[in-house]
Amino acid sequence: MGKPFYIDLPEACVVLEEMGIRLTEKQVRRAAEPDASGNRKLPFFVDPIDGRLKIDRNTLVAIYLSRQVAAERGSTLSL
Repeated sequence: MGKPFYIDLPEACVVLEEMGIRLTEKQVRRAAEPDASGNRKLPFFVDPIDGRLKIDRNTLVAIYLSRQVAAERGSTLSL
């Protein structure tokens, strides 16, 4: 595993766009905000220095790739 490369919400939108996933900043923000039990859909954290939400770029990409693999494994069609 390489060094973490932290990105904020607008940069996360750009990374997802590069992967072909078009989400608005509002949609990503909703996934980054904690729910009633304090859990986030995506593992964003509040930067202790500037107070903005951040996520590791590689973690964000890995989450989407793992969901894709899980969907392929769960499909009825074989590749």
